[in-house]
Amino acid sequence: MGDSGPVVATVVPVLNEASYIEACLKSLIQQSLSPEQHMVLVFDGGSTDSTRNIVEKMILLSEKSGGPRIELHENPGKFVSQARNLALELLPASVQFTVEMIGHSTVDSDHLELRLSEWNLIQAEHSKPLGAVGVKVLPRQGEHGRVESWIEGCLKSPFGSGNGQFDGFNQRGLTQVPAFAMHSRKAVESVHGWDVDFITSQDSDLSMRLLNAGFVLARTPATHVRMVKRSSLGKWWKMGHRYGFWRMKILRKYPKRASLREFLPWLGALITVSLLALQSSYAGVLPACYLAVLSLEGLRGALMSKRFSLVLGIPVCLFMLHSSFSVGLLDGFVRKGRAPKDR
Repeated sequence: MGDSGPVVATVVPVLNEASYIEACLKSLIQQSLSPEQHMVLVFDGGSTDSTRNIVEKMILLSEKSGGPRIELHENPGKFVSQARNLALELLPASVQFTVEMIGHSTVDSDHLELRLSEWNLIQAEHSKPLGAVGVKVLPRQGEHGRVESWIEGCLKSPFGSGNGQFDGFNQRGLTQVPAFAMHSRKAVESVHGWDVDFITSQDSDLSMRLLNAGFVLARTPATHVRMVKRSSLGKWWKMGHRYGFWRMKILRKYPKRASLREFLPWLGALITVSLLALQSSYAGVLPACYLAVLSLEGLRGALMSKRFSLVLGIPVCLFMLHSSFSVGLLDGFVRKGRAPKDR
């Protein structure tokens, strides 16, 4: 399969990833998949730290150790969608699959082998062509700081994970939101790549276009990507706002993707305000129920992880996620997108 060149290309857009990019590339160099079948393309969006120097060092390391070919390219467009479109132009003809990675993520040594194996298994189960297969997203390895542990606890909660990249699924199957997907190159090219109007949520937009074009999308728990999350409450708020903002852009383009769940905070707030205006004695019921749910999630998370600070931390992070996402939804309805400041 790899006689005429690499079959799989991992595409890694980066911007100021000096703290994490070495671990990311090491995990790709150490893959059990034959180096002849795999290549790595890193696209730098204008880093001002030592990211580029570290990437160049890892290129030499991979060459000396007989690892996959690693290439470093400029990304004049700066954002993820531009990097992935540029990769499609630069890839050799032998590449059939592209794998999404980011600079602050790592994978196990058998990751790409499992990716290819799962792709074949899933494709055999479906008559329609397979467009993409996503995987589980797990926390980074190592000791987590206090706020980082709060955020991880929040994402483990059913009230914090949603059905997107942090969904804790355990069975192989079809999905509309494959996280860290391996895409069929032909499928992506057939729908003209990523939409550069999306600074975030570009993968959701691509997934919808692939589905509309007749492809199926799937996910598998057989392998995973470990990703570094935010480590401060300020960055957590900005992330939630950005997700909400670009989620609204997706919903305006694809209204059928909307779900009641993502509008529940606004619905609850409107009902509570209405009851307050009517001076109803029931005005405090919904806020009290919400507070009780958050408190129970904090207690459950603390007992499961044996970290007492999660009693407070999980409710705080859940509230921040729900409120920032909801504000982002409203913001996305009235304002055009601009570059995020927390990346």
